[in-house]
Amino acid sequence: MILTTLFPIFTSMNQLLDIQEIFFQKIKEKLPSNVSFVHEVSELLEISYDSTYRRIRGEKTISLEELFKLSNHFGVSVDSLFNVKSGNVVFESRAIDPETFSIKDWLKNIRSDINKILSAKEKTIIYAAKDPPVFHYFQFPEIAAFKMFFWGKTLFQFPEYKEKKFALEEYDQEIQKIGQQILIASTKIPTIEIWNEDTFNIILRQIEYYWVSGLFKHHNDIWILCDKLEKWIRHTQLQAEHGFKFIYGQEPHGIENSFQLYENEIVLNDNTIFVQMDGNIFTYITWNVISLLITTDPCFGEKIEHYLRGLIKKSILISSSAAKERSRFFNRLINQINLLKEKIERSMP
Repeated sequence: MILTTLFPIFTSMNQLLDIQEIFFQKIKEKLPSNVSFVHEVSELLEISYDSTYRRIRGEKTISLEELFKLSNHFGVSVDSLFNVKSGNVVFESRAIDPETFSIKDWLKNIRSDINKILSAKEKTIIYAAKDPPVFHYFQFPEIAAFKMFFWGKTLFQFPEYKEKKFALEEYDQEIQKIGQQILIASTKIPTIEIWNEDTFNIILRQIEYYWVSGLFKHHNDIWILCDKLEKWIRHTQLQAEHGFKFIYGQEPHGIENSFQLYENEIVLNDNTIFVQMDGNIFTYITWNVISLLITTDPCFGEKIEHYLRGLIKKSILISSSAAKERSRFFNRLINQINLLKEKIERSMP
């Protein structure tokens, strides 16, 4: 069965082949630049390179079986191609799992995605942050070390963490290397972030929980973490002041107005991420805190963008010229760190 028998509403073969061309283009956009598009399609469909090229060039229409295989494997919505309003949206799932998909794998995928966004001529990210976006953590290895350990032990309960306590000295340096690459790329991508006080306070509650539960191997590590948290907040404040991101400890250089930070006081964010690059839309929905559902469905993406733009209108800009609001917001966060330190001091023998 070929594509023409599936969609008789299209009377023009040229129209069908145009859609087929768009379909293959969407697949190509989802692949890293170092992966052969033709090879991937050829392997999946178990056909020769010549047969693959004929389908890509529109010399041969694809079958129902091929359409299913391709759309399912690459996560390309067929509904969006034919403008069918079924209400269904195709997602690619990246679920953290101790047996099949580790946090390191998750970070490698983020690195691949962030580099793809970076390579686009026109790009932007809108991030409704329930937690600080992951690339922020890698400004300070100590903060990244705690978050990676917390996710592995407490959130996903990986077996290798069962008897372990947190220790800064045991941080996986390969994870930091991947994270640093993500951080560097992220500083070059225009980003709009929507925070509230809880965006930052979550990590304070996690640190306090570990302290109360006796999950610090060395007591001094908690003081180091608190010190780095304060430096992290002040650096984020400085980035917001400049209106662009840069690496901690380096001279502030960046793309003017490429970092817009908003405070929202009325809605709890959910880590929804909207990405637009060279006219293509990618939407990331988080579940189980950091597992991801990803779609390129344009109708769904447009609804997400509309919601996030509306949320921005109900938020307060605290980057660039908004000095008073920015100081108020970040001073409250510093105060929360001081309150945590006081709690810890009172609890010590």
